[in-house]
Amino acid sequence: MSEGTVRPRCILHADLDAFYASVEQMDRPELRGRPVLVGGSPAGRGVVAACSYEARTYGIHSAMPMRTAMGMCPSAIIISPRFDRYGVVSAQVMSIFRSITPVVQPLSLDEAYLDVTEVVSGDVRPREVALSLKQRVKAEVGLNISVGVATSKSVSKIASDLEKPDGLVVVEPGEERRFLAPLPAKKLSGIGPKTEQRLAAEGIKTLGQLAERTEEWARRMFGKWGPEMVALSRGEDSHSVVIEREVKSVSAETTFSSDISDRNELADYVARLSSRVARHLDRSAVMGRTVTVKLRLSDFTTFTRSVTLALPVNDAGTIRETAQRLVSRELHPGRRFRLVGVGVSNFGEVRQLSLFDEATASLR
Repeated sequence: MSEGTVRPRCILHADLDAFYASVEQMDRPELRGRPVLVGGSPAGRGVVAACSYEARTYGIHSAMPMRTAMGMCPSAIIISPRFDRYGVVSAQVMSIFRSITPVVQPLSLDEAYLDVTEVVSGDVRPREVALSLKQRVKAEVGLNISVGVATSKSVSKIASDLEKPDGLVVVEPGEERRFLAPLPAKKLSGIGPKTEQRLAAEGIKTLGQLAERTEEWARRMFGKWGPEMVALSRGEDSHSVVIEREVKSVSAETTFSSDISDRNELADYVARLSSRVARHLDRSAVMGRTVTVKLRLSDFTTFTRSVTLALPVNDAGTIRETAQRLVSRELHPGRRFRLVGVGVSNFGEVRQLSLFDEATASLR
């Protein structure tokens, strides 16, 4: 590369395949090759937190009611989530990422961006870095990981999803727009079902068609987000990989298999959730002053109650006692609860958390 030439950025998006289910299959060889569902019980309101690729062939996907999933695949094996185990495995994978480059931005337990611009050179190509990452995760942890390689975060994320599982897609510098053009518009992060419908009404079904629209049209149709959406559809993305993101709260919640009103049963759930939150705070070396409970009634009315303490805390006992008091004030006659959550915020010190996804899984 000649003097004065700007080196193209090289961003990897690394995404562990069917993470929770893959960990279960790794730890229990008898589950390999079989449809595995990680989540709550089908007897109540349990949902699928993750499913193996064998289960996906039946049309099952995450966030689906477990009862529906079992109807689609009666032979599927249901496994209760083990979030502590997933956290340990995630930490091993993130350690491998950071041994390759210090510029790592975790998005969740199972995916992250890596900026390897300073790693690649004339002797080391982006594909080689990505292959080395995949091989190390497989050899040192035992899991498959899909990787997308591009000059930007948005393009690398799309690329990592195209050849799952165990995929590797490299988009060469200058090829971003051509790569994106034939893909469905919904492949772009931020384009959900409603936006997809609005685009379709305008005759736009692919990213290439979206890329041809003007910024003025985009702003008129979608406000401030419009011009950025068009720019991303062209492969124009200057967002940097952020080494640390500020975590403002830690929380965990559970949806009950059936509505409950019993004080002691609610107290048991609050205690278990408080312990989860405390473990996360302790592991991340943070303390918070504000304790919050989230409650959802049988009619789906949802509300939160909070209290700010004089001193920051991270111990399960104090969190539990504070949360219990908040919940007790809401135990009115005739009230039945569908969900309860516990959270801590207002941190005195904030560092990168190592566990993000526990809040959505059912305890049952």
